[in-house]
Amino acid sequence: MALRLEDLALSKKAPQKGELHKVGIVGCGEMGQQIALHCSQYGLDVVFVDLTSQIVEEALIHMGEHLDQIISKWGMTTNEKKLILSRIQGNIDYQALATCDLVIETINSRKPGTSLELRKAVFTRIESVVAPDCVIASNTATLMISDLASVLQHRGRAIGIHFISPVREVAIVEVVRSAKTTDDAHATALKFAKMIGKQAIQVAESPGNISTRMIIPFINEACEILMEGVASVHDIDETMMKASGHLMGPFETADRIGLDKLLRWMENLYHEFGQLKYKPSPIIKRLVRANMNGITSGEGFYHWVDGRKQPKGGPITHLGRD
Repeated sequence: MALRLEDLALSKKAPQKGELHKVGIVGCGEMGQQIALHCSQYGLDVVFVDLTSQIVEEALIHMGEHLDQIISKWGMTTNEKKLILSRIQGNIDYQALATCDLVIETINSRKPGTSLELRKAVFTRIESVVAPDCVIASNTATLMISDLASVLQHRGRAIGIHFISPVREVAIVEVVRSAKTTDDAHATALKFAKMIGKQAIQVAESPGNISTRMIIPFINEACEILMEGVASVHDIDETMMKASGHLMGPFETADRIGLDKLLRWMENLYHEFGQLKYKPSPIIKRLVRANMNGITSGEGFYHWVDGRKQPKGGPITHLGRD
């Protein structure tokens, strides 16, 4: 029997269990955008959901601008940019997630205190539209996956997949398995990490995982050195980068994470463990109260212009103002 061309088409291939073709993201702030771009760069279709059409449009514009910065440094071509963006769609309707194989919650609440209840509500809405075998993940750094999964009908599908900024440069993701996470969901998360070129660091469920619990004391100690007048923001960062091989110093790291987000991490871990090393530094509280949240607001420990840091001129007692 003669074969027809359509019989050989890739679209005719029957989907295999555990294959990933489409990833959903709920919340497309700075981290959500980084994850979306990275997944698309590795050939996955991405759909993200956010609250309003304006937020969706602004996220798409910001992602395009981010790729333009990479192009300006000869890290990508214009055609590659077009291809990456063509695989990303934004929506305000959770129903757009219905055909996703994996959905990652990555909301960034600006409200003080824990975002647990808000994230639970997101998990519930995701489960109401996705298939029974869709894995529901959270990018949370300090909340317990078991707590988030408590609202699901199928708790075993929940898992933590914690990306670390900058996503394009950091080679690992933390895969956090709760006591009820199924083997299938865990295997899907590990496969996903491999598909997007990341090493999966498997972590037992614990607030802060590895990275956040290490980063917070690191930043807090840098703040102590700064407030004692031992050295400047720039010199402390330079020392940790050039003497210890860090990609970024503690203050640039803090600004890129977002000082408001960092403050919530500190409060969550201090509440959980009661150890002083996690207690928020006074200078971080002062900066957040002044809406100096880092790169997202244009000012934190550094001034930020078009994604590039500039040292502040004034003393830290005046929040770096001249």
